[in-house]
Amino acid sequence: MKKLLFSAVLFLSMLVAIAADKGKWTGYISDSKCGTEGAKEGHVDCATRCIKGGASPVLVVGKKVYKISDTKKVTEDLYGKKVIITGTLNGDTLEIETISAK
Repeated sequence: MKKLLFSAVLFLSMLVAIAADKGKWTGYISDSKCGTEGAKEGHVDCATRCIKGGASPVLVVGKKVYKISDTKKVTEDLYGKKVIITGTLNGDTLEIETISAK
């Protein structure tokens, strides 16, 4: 019985670890329309236009695009800029704890 209980607890612990990954990410705030194409210096005006036009802000790290769960935490002064985000990753969606320009 103890082995079964231990196995169940271990399995559930692994699921929790897989489901939510706390960490720190450095990348560019782009827009969901441009994605990785907007991950560069000089994309501020385009990202601002697209986000104000209805696209969602996203974080681009290398070739990976992460959705942002609470987009209100990404203020206009960060659009198109390189940022550091701390938070939790659930699948491909970031829950932001802190965000700052790099």
